[in-house]
Amino acid sequence: MKFLVFTDLHENKKGLKELLVRAAAKDIDFIVCCGDVSTFGRGFEHVLSSFNDLKKKLYVVPGNHEEHGTFFEDSVSKYPFCVSLHQKAVKVGSYWFLGYGGGGFALEDKNFRKIAREWYGEFNGEKVVLVTHQPPYGSAVDWLSNRHVGNKDYRAFIERINPRLVLCGHLHETVGTIEKLGDTKVVNPGWDGMVIELK
Repeated sequence: MKFLVFTDLHENKKGLKELLVRAAAKDIDFIVCCGDVSTFGRGFEHVLSSFNDLKKKLYVVPGNHEEHGTFFEDSVSKYPFCVSLHQKAVKVGSYWFLGYGGGGFALEDKNFRKIAREWYGEFNGEKVVLVTHQPPYGSAVDWLSNRHVGNKDYRAFIERINPRLVLCGHLHETVGTIEKLGDTKVVNPGWDGMVIELK
């Protein structure tokens, strides 16, 4: 299966138009969004509506710009082809997509640790794609200026369960970066998006 993944669009109208053209192509089965497509919520529903019109599934987690209150879930629930992945596990083909959004620059997340324990028990040994907004700690994907700013709990989960793929965003400075953490490929697809094929 082949899908388009993107992140951190921040209301870029030209970028949205280009993503929609690529997403509409016959070879794209679905779309994944790692958050921050709005500016503190503004423009979020426009993005959702635009992708919904393609009648292909859009799996999305909130960025730190969409995580306030019930805004994210309320917005996504209005569009039948848009699926919230936040704190959820969804099976797509033979893969489990596990999603967790928001976070900003928090190095740790107690709530994620709780969910991760459940996920480990349920999905250990399965083919897993982890979708987050914030990158995992200690990689080229989370390097900002002179330090790592990713999430240590994400990193621990990756080392424990060895997902096939991690999709993340948040850091504009590392857009386009692809790195391996053990056997796991970690990708920041950026606002231009990337096409990924899973077999």
